[in-house]
Amino acid sequence: MIELHLKVAGVLFLLLALIHAGFPRYFNWARELSGLSLINRELMYVHTLFVAFSVLLMGILCLHSPAALAGTKLGKDICLGLGAFWLLRLLIQFFGYSPALWKGKRKETLIHILFSLLWAYFTLLFLMVYFSGSTPPGRYAAHALPAQPYCSLPA
Repeated sequence: MIELHLKVAGVLFLLLALIHAGFPRYFNWARELSGLSLINRELMYVHTLFVAFSVLLMGILCLHSPAALAGTKLGKDICLGLGAFWLLRLLIQFFGYSPALWKGKRKETLIHILFSLLWAYFTLLFLMVYFSGSTPPGRYAAHALPAQPYCSLPA
């Protein structure tokens, strides 16, 4: 069941990465950022690109390797990091943005609630994977480690 949730998260990550492509137009960055210096304006575009790329990679990882994420020590360690990442994003949703951006505005409040739930889902999913069951100490995906050393060193 947890692998299914990881795949669902993977699809959601891919959609979220695609949504980032529309940020400049949706937020009218051409007008809104025109008063910024060139470096600050370009930082907005470049950082948005790298956030989208990171989220895209999370999606690919969740879709391609849910069993490894849920069933290996390395996968669980990655999930701990992703859980911390999305927990921080969830906290920023409430403490990093002013409530004036959404309070009293029907559409913005709905978006705030939906994304808060999404960040909470990602946080809980990855932390549940990390804390669920037990993985034998040192167990990593069998295909990730060579059966024989690549070269042998003299004794």
